[in-house]
Amino acid sequence: MGGRRGRLINAQDKHAVIELIQEACDSGSRLRPACQMLSIAVRTLQRWKKQEVLEDKRRGSLRVPRNKLTEAERSTILQVVNSLEYRNQPPSQIVPNLADKGQYLASESTIYRILHQYKMMRHRNASRPRVHQKPAPLRATRPNQLWSWDITYMTSTIRGKYFYLYLFLDVFSRKIVGFNVFDEQSAEHASDVVSKAYMAEGISPGDVTLHADNGGPMKGAMMLATLQNLGVVTSFSRPSVSNDNPYSEAMFRTLKYCPKYPDTPFTSAKEALAWVKAFVDWYNNMHLHSGIKFVTPIARHNGQDHALLVKRSRLYALAKQKHPLRWTGKIRNWDRTETVYLNHRPNKVSLKS
Repeated sequence: MGGRRGRLINAQDKHAVIELIQEACDSGSRLRPACQMLSIAVRTLQRWKKQEVLEDKRRGSLRVPRNKLTEAERSTILQVVNSLEYRNQPPSQIVPNLADKGQYLASESTIYRILHQYKMMRHRNASRPRVHQKPAPLRATRPNQLWSWDITYMTSTIRGKYFYLYLFLDVFSRKIVGFNVFDEQSAEHASDVVSKAYMAEGISPGDVTLHADNGGPMKGAMMLATLQNLGVVTSFSRPSVSNDNPYSEAMFRTLKYCPKYPDTPFTSAKEALAWVKAFVDWYNNMHLHSGIKFVTPIARHNGQDHALLVKRSRLYALAKQKHPLRWTGKIRNWDRTETVYLNHRPNKVSLKS
């Protein structure tokens, strides 16, 4: 009984019981009767006393890690990530942004660790992509060599009615090269958008391959005839497999999950188009894309990313020279990605360009 009750009693009560029994023994009582009065066993009392005496007296390491950030440095990092300019950006965007301004505070992992420590990280709508066998792989080594396009829904104020965003993306640079919003899906609309993008980019016949899903507007007679007249090579995903068109799918996720995406439906296709125009301007000219070493799509499309990436490499090299103990390996790889693959399978050697 004493052992069972001992398991249910808390540490503060144990200490009180030990004091009562000790006081009784000091007054002349024997140990066993005193324990019986409180319905505990002598062995239980002995175990409680032993637990109170046992404590971890190890001091641990007294050395401070040589690469530990100072409190001033941690405070500076917190001020920067919570500033008006960077508070809506993750560390993966903040670090290259600061690098372009000639400032290095810490690595991404260090900033993430500090944010986790101060409970400033939250997951937002995590998803797990399904794994599928890919179709014939494609690759791009320059802009306007491989495009991807798709259509996505945009909600309206009328239930059951949607607006449709047609969007064409350059796979190599991630630049949005053509877009428009319509009230319905049709091959004619797709033909109009791709023709304007083709002219705006100055494409020559045979230069670009256009990858798309198997939807009606993608394979409509008007669209296919236009692509043939323009000399555009076509490529299609497998039916009902969205992962075969990953760049367009990722593009639409970026669009719909950006902080400025409206919480309320659009009242007209004109209003939706106006919002998309503002998004495209931000995305092409300001967004630091993770897939192209955190440079803007327009900078990569125009070849301006070469100088930016070289500048970042030099900055990181200087940062390592200044604080070598904070670097356990090589500096971050800012080398330009020269080849981009669509549905690439490593075991396949031959790729279409």
